[in-house]
Amino acid sequence: MIAPTGTAVAEDAVVDRLLAAITEDRLRAAARAVTGIPSPTGREAPLARFLADRLAAAGFGATAQHIDQFQANAVGRLRGSGGGEDLMLYAPIDTLTTGEEAIDVPWIGERLRPDMLSIARDEGPFVSGLGAGNPKGHAACILVLAEALGEVRPELAGDVVVAFGAGGMPTNAVDAPGYPQRANTGQGVGCSFLLERGWYTDHAVIAKPGDLVAHEEVGLAWFEVTVPGVHTYVGSRHRMPYRNPIVTAAEVVIRLERWLADYPVRHRTATAAPQGVIGSIAGGWERMLAVTPALCRLRLDIRIAPGTTPLQVKRELRGFVEELGRDLDVDLGVEMVLAVPATHTSPDAPIVRRTVTAWERTTGRPHEPVPDLSGATDANILRARGIPTARVGMPKVSSEELDVDPAVDFSRGMNTVDVRAMRRLCEVLARTTIATTTTTRKDS
Repeated sequence: MIAPTGTAVAEDAVVDRLLAAITEDRLRAAARAVTGIPSPTGREAPLARFLADRLAAAGFGATAQHIDQFQANAVGRLRGSGGGEDLMLYAPIDTLTTGEEAIDVPWIGERLRPDMLSIARDEGPFVSGLGAGNPKGHAACILVLAEALGEVRPELAGDVVVAFGAGGMPTNAVDAPGYPQRANTGQGVGCSFLLERGWYTDHAVIAKPGDLVAHEEVGLAWFEVTVPGVHTYVGSRHRMPYRNPIVTAAEVVIRLERWLADYPVRHRTATAAPQGVIGSIAGGWERMLAVTPALCRLRLDIRIAPGTTPLQVKRELRGFVEELGRDLDVDLGVEMVLAVPATHTSPDAPIVRRTVTAWERTTGRPHEPVPDLSGATDANILRARGIPTARVGMPKVSSEELDVDPAVDFSRGMNTVDVRAMRRLCEVLARTTIATTTTTRKDS
């Protein structure tokens, strides 16, 4: 139960002082600083140490929380007077790609563009560079707000915990020298580690892209579909049994793609339109094209709507694959190889209501739920471990003045942030923070 102690006027006065310290110049500098420190999944430790040092300098009790020598979170606490509700402001810090040509090319494109490198660039009102928009621009907003809190030192009843998580991207370990040998370096591993070490709060707000306040989001499941065939030699094709699994897999891919296109229709909710893609295909020796492989392997990411379980999705996919196998007269296999369930916080939860109120005060318009979402974040880790969580962020940049419009190019969107939008996000976060941490607990 909530027992309000502050007044709206008093909260506005504190927010005004915080916003006076949060200038666009300061946000630009923070975005440039975090973008300029490479942090591919598994190698976030240097950026985590930088962020922990900045939090400590701002007056937070802060540390770089190492998972191993390569990977670390940064976390800090600004203590309130006691008896209040504690709030976590959270953002992940790892980038989806590495910025290393030997690892990213050719799958990201023929070459690495400037925005795909960990080099920050000013482009008018924008800052670009690897991860500048998602996740680093959002992390920079939380960093600058934390520093403003350290300077203004408002009277808070609850603690403010600021956390920057490693391993927030939907990836398994990068298989390259200089990266951790652990398989679990992504998929929310840093957020899980943070909570395992006791950094719990009453509420959390995660900053991730989207011009909305979200109280739920999709989960994800990864599947492996195996297509068997006959291993043979090109010189024997006409003399021995011949069934090339690569050819069979081509038909399987076409049928699966149609099934995936219809999947959102079957699972749409008020906020989610969960999507699916075939992300990789493997089969055969690239060094030895004279033979066919005995197996071809497809891997899929299928998003899970709130209210649906990973097992339900697995059984639905298995049913389709078994029917497809009978039609093609081949024994197709399907296994679930990863699962992060969808999660939900009640839209009436205090943290959701406060964040919506803050968003409406900042934007000057009523908040409306946004449909057709299909992105998953570490909010699923926070909620699954019992912390009511709201998600709020910045809209994707759109500008025809840039070399590539970020609205139509996935990587450019990830790698570009609008400093003006950062300022607006900071206001939402500041209003939410003050409304939450000046609230006293009924049990105190």
